[in-house]
Amino acid sequence: MQDYWIRSVTEDGTVRAMAAVTTSTVEQARRRHGTAPTATAALGRTLTAAGLLGAALRTGQTIFVRILGDGPLGGVLATSDASGTVRGYVANPGVHLPLTSSGKLDVGRAVGSGTLHVTLDLGLRTPYHGSVPLVSGEIAEDLASYLVVSHQIPSVVALGVLVAPTEQVMAAGGLIVQVMPGANERAVSYLEQRAKVLPAVTAMVSGGNTPEEMVAAALGEMSSQVVERGIVRFRCRCSRRKVQRVLISLGESEIRDILVEQGQVEVRCNFCAARYLFDEEDAENLISGMRNGNRGTGERRNGETIQSH
Repeated sequence: MQDYWIRSVTEDGTVRAMAAVTTSTVEQARRRHGTAPTATAALGRTLTAAGLLGAALRTGQTIFVRILGDGPLGGVLATSDASGTVRGYVANPGVHLPLTSSGKLDVGRAVGSGTLHVTLDLGLRTPYHGSVPLVSGEIAEDLASYLVVSHQIPSVVALGVLVAPTEQVMAAGGLIVQVMPGANERAVSYLEQRAKVLPAVTAMVSGGNTPEEMVAAALGEMSSQVVERGIVRFRCRCSRRKVQRVLISLGESEIRDILVEQGQVEVRCNFCAARYLFDEEDAENLISGMRNGNRGTGERRNGETIQSH
């Protein structure tokens, strides 16, 4: 199944739901970052959460979800936009802890105590930022707490990542159900009861359930209509040219210091783990462009030097 998300609203507009299957997306993140199973689960849940929140964005808007805990993971960050593009990373990708007594990956202990931060960039002068203390470190409960505290929207949040013994991601996805102003108490009580019997996200995804079927399972007898859907994919916006601009901002002296110490300049993107290498000739081309005052960037392709302006 291709990764995708949906946004659905009940007929009276008092309940909305977002659901997504993100298996391929999380698996790509795992391969890029080389994460161990517990780190994979934490990163996958956070990427999925960012993707679900991004379902409500408009073109040009972005959302950042940052989890800063005192556990061995050292923090998780994910970002999403309105097109369903997600990217992110975990500070310590090699973290893997013993399973919990119920046989699940111990994301809560890996995250530890700390804070959940959400930054919403709507393209205005100042981004909106909200934060709440972590409730459990399991990410879903923490996000539900954030939505209630920061947005006053009671929400059911379910996130899951199933990792095989081979460390490959077998299933990943998420679901958010939100009660909007105007909903009656009967509807709220009904949704609470549905949440108690809702199958695990990983069980639904591995069983072949679509996002539409996940929403139906959460809402039960409450009918809803899909108002928007889109694909989810892991994609980073880094590029060699952007890295060149960063190096230029460091200045000639620092570039030369790096060359003396390492013999080359290597830059690694935190979000996607891509590595950009600049040997001595590449670096000299950068410096030459800086000296000429055009801030051009030198880049060799197939043995030739291409000067970009």
